Amino acid sequence: MAVMRRMRWDAMDETEREALCHRGLDDIFDPGLRESIGRIIDDVREHGDEAVCRALRDFDKINLEPHQLRISSDELASATVSDDVDAAIDDAIIHLRTFNDALRARASDWWLESEPGLFVGEKITPIESAGLFVPSGKASYPSVAYQLGVPAVVAGVPNIALVVPPVPGGGGEVDPAVLVVCRKLGITNVFRVNGPAGIAALGFGTATLPKVRKVVGPGSPAVTCAQVEMQRHGMATMMLLGPTESMVIADDSADPVRLAADLLIEAEHGTDSAVVLVTTSAALADATDLELVRQLALLPPVRATAARAALGTNGGCVLVPSLHMAAHMVNRYAPEHLQLVVDDAVRQTTLDLLTEAGEILLGQHTPFSSANFVLGCPASLPTSGFAHVSSGITVETFLKRTAMAHCDETAMRRMAPSVIALADHEGFPAHAAALRMRLRSD
Repeated sequence: MAVMRRMRWDAMDETEREALCHRGLDDIFDPGLRESIGRIIDDVREHGDEAVCRALRDFDKINLEPHQLRISSDELASATVSDDVDAAIDDAIIHLRTFNDALRARASDWWLESEPGLFVGEKITPIESAGLFVPSGKASYPSVAYQLGVPAVVAGVPNIALVVPPVPGGGGEVDPAVLVVCRKLGITNVFRVNGPAGIAALGFGTATLPKVRKVVGPGSPAVTCAQVEMQRHGMATMMLLGPTESMVIADDSADPVRLAADLLIEAEHGTDSAVVLVTTSAALADATDLELVRQLALLPPVRATAARAALGTNGGCVLVPSLHMAAHMVNRYAPEHLQLVVDDAVRQTTLDLLTEAGEILLGQHTPFSSANFVLGCPASLPTSGFAHVSSGITVETFLKRTAMAHCDETAMRRMAPSVIALADHEGFPAHAAALRMRLRSD
């Protein structure tokens, strides 16, 4: 039985193409969900820590008192993981620092003389505070903790708060691997909270949780909806980080065994994930489907069920007559994760055509899992088509740019007639008077 539903891009009508490319937003903006999240936000705004504890009790079945919301310094200090996980975290942090240090070095103050006597430029500074949301539900995600934490630390954000839901079914425990990450990065403001309530608490501030200016981090539709709704209250967020999605462009040079394995990486996340193979080769699609059947049988049932939905109902295989059309189709979809697996002779020309993706991984030695965990490139990436307008979370997420300018008298006199003419035209006499006064007095 085929795992991937099969489609031909050149035979699909506009409605079918739009249906394939439309994903992730309906759940986030569901009216019922927005109403529910709105009630949580209002409760947190009015009752602070009490409301945060109430959300933990109602939605997570965990009873905590306000003084238990903060992870203590003793808990951070005593958290341990196995030696191999500890080493893997160090490996990932090193690569992330390398990537983000390079970005930070590029983001430096600058000046240029745009005309004689007129200097313009920018001053680059970190934002004052940031909240990092690390999900916990379907799985635990220490990788998200360092993917968000390293860029914030490298940026020099002075006030960082990290929130993470407790392990489901426990008594309020948080995955120790997340705490190990926080300790390694020097993040000490760590809180165990329900997702949407925690987002609201960071936006308003409570007796226990600090107020921050910006919150980032992936999560369920409820968490994403909370971030969207909190923007109405002055909290900034980065982008929509909804259900995960991936695409692979492949020609007949690809190995179907590795191709199937790479398709399953993001497909196993959940039944709301979307995974699409775009290929010029029907024979490769057939071979990959056979291999998917074999590899799916090796997965736990819950992961296999998720993968079948991601590759079936939500995604599938799209056959295209050329790599040029493949690039056109992918650019329209704007996937979170993209892998390019084509013959070396056409790799660069195909890459040149690709402009809309959260990340692009080249070749079959660069699987999505390597990027998710260790490579150092951002792994918190825009979903639901937002790769058209936004990028992954890096040090630049936590920096802001302040424009600067300086005029000497010569430059001021040169541009004064233009300023006065535009001010008079738009009806702002004080604007013009400031220049006329200088021309008279100098």
